[in-house]
Amino acid sequence: MQNWQARCHPDVLKMLAYWDSKRHGRGMPGRGDIDPAELSALLPNIMLVDVVNDDRRFVYRLVGTGEVQLRGNDPTGKSVREAYFASSPESAEDNYQKVCSTRAPFYEEDDFQIVDRFVCEANLFLPLSDDDQTVNKILVFSINRDLYRR
Repeated sequence: MQNWQARCHPDVLKMLAYWDSKRHGRGMPGRGDIDPAELSALLPNIMLVDVVNDDRRFVYRLVGTGEVQLRGNDPTGKSVREAYFASSPESAEDNYQKVCSTRAPFYEEDDFQIVDRFVCEANLFLPLSDDDQTVNKILVFSINRDLYRR
């Protein structure tokens, strides 16, 4: 993960450091370890996605106001396949599946066209687990790369 850390937005690194600090010697923190009050400055760009054991697979539980504004709609309660914000529903689901399989953070920069504009996002996917074995939620920090220049 070293190569992307040198070029990503500082808030992505803050989010990664926060997640890492909540592991307390485990592979992944649980949802109960995450305190939204400690993330107040980053909350607009945070999503929480449930990993469900049915055809939906991944469901938006919470979507920050910044992400809702960028998307132009609130996908809360919808599946990632139904309300994806990526180049395709398959690529969106693949990112979440990768995090479930590896049980490790995953960073990507995704450039894609939507109806009225071209979007350049940086996304950090962070696994959460109640039992430190199975990923049951994924914390996502997403930032529009057009909003910052390094």
